[in-house]
Amino acid sequence: MNECEPCSGVFAEPTLADLTQYRRDLHQIPEVDFDLPKTIAYVHSIIDKLPCEVFEPCASTVCAWFDRGSECATAIRTDMDALPVTEKSGVPFCSTHDGQMHACGHDGHMAMALGLARHIAANLDKLERSVLIVFQPAEETTGGAQYICESGVFEKYHVDRIFGFHLWPDLPKGQIASRPGALLAATSESTFTFFGKATHIAKAEDGADSMEAGMRFILEAYDYMAKRAQEEPCTFKCGLLESGQARNVISSRTYIEGTLRTFSEKMGAEAKAALREIAERRAAEAGCTVDVDFSEGYPPVVNNAELFELASRHIDVAELPKPLLIAEDFAFYQRHLPGVFLLLGTGTGIPLHADTFNFDEEVLMAGLETYKKLIRIP
Repeated sequence: MNECEPCSGVFAEPTLADLTQYRRDLHQIPEVDFDLPKTIAYVHSIIDKLPCEVFEPCASTVCAWFDRGSECATAIRTDMDALPVTEKSGVPFCSTHDGQMHACGHDGHMAMALGLARHIAANLDKLERSVLIVFQPAEETTGGAQYICESGVFEKYHVDRIFGFHLWPDLPKGQIASRPGALLAATSESTFTFFGKATHIAKAEDGADSMEAGMRFILEAYDYMAKRAQEEPCTFKCGLLESGQARNVISSRTYIEGTLRTFSEKMGAEAKAALREIAERRAAEAGCTVDVDFSEGYPPVVNNAELFELASRHIDVAELPKPLLIAEDFAFYQRHLPGVFLLLGTGTGIPLHADTFNFDEEVLMAGLETYKKLIRIP
């Protein structure tokens, strides 16, 4: 791996070879959460040579400011963190960090942003608006976007719009897609702990079956959410259930973890209230009690309709017929200022977060060309 050197002159237009090198170099050094020293060093090695102000507004964040003296500026956001996944892709540029992998395409996102920085450097005098490129940590974990918003960087640099990309395996290779309004879901991690009374199954009437209460809760909760999904896209699914110690003993404790995803605060609040009511009622029917907890996850990604319409006049974007149930912390930016999030097709069908995730780097040029057009919107 060429540790930190760009493969052509710093003020030359970036090529596919440049983007491929950036992506593959970064793919070999995946890091997670806020602990990104090698990744940040690599980003600095490229952008520090360009005619821009480079600074870190908050922990493990890098910004490149290209000043054109305009009244307002455009921001471009890329994420930097990887996942705690052991890679099995078999590519020659495989992760060199055990148990860590760029399995969600953030290496590609960074490659596009670095290519954009190179393009801006080569064409700075031709741009009307200033540009802020944000390299963000912790998209996969605690939501690094919210800390960047709280830093005041957008106010300081008069940013009035922001754009971002995510690679998307289910779209045709190189296709750009999005939609106005709701695009990605709000998420709430949910836990339900049912407490009963253990007893031998021969005397089940003397106990309180927490497992039965938990199972009846899941079935009713699924039925409720299926009906609500007919009104507005939403889902609730449980991925973990722990209960019992022996086959012939009524379980005294049943622990359930699930995820709730919705596209509006109203639906989210109503679903949480309904799930709590179902859990408490099913617990009471079984002679049990229950503790219910909903985390505050990411808000929904809602594209600003006016900005989407403006962008769609300048880029080729396919409009998705309905929102998607994945979550993304780009939502925090959109609560702070108008923003549009775009999906870039890889055409592979390999799921995000899979240990075999990979894509053809040719798609990165489609993303870069779109970024070039977005930063030129007056």
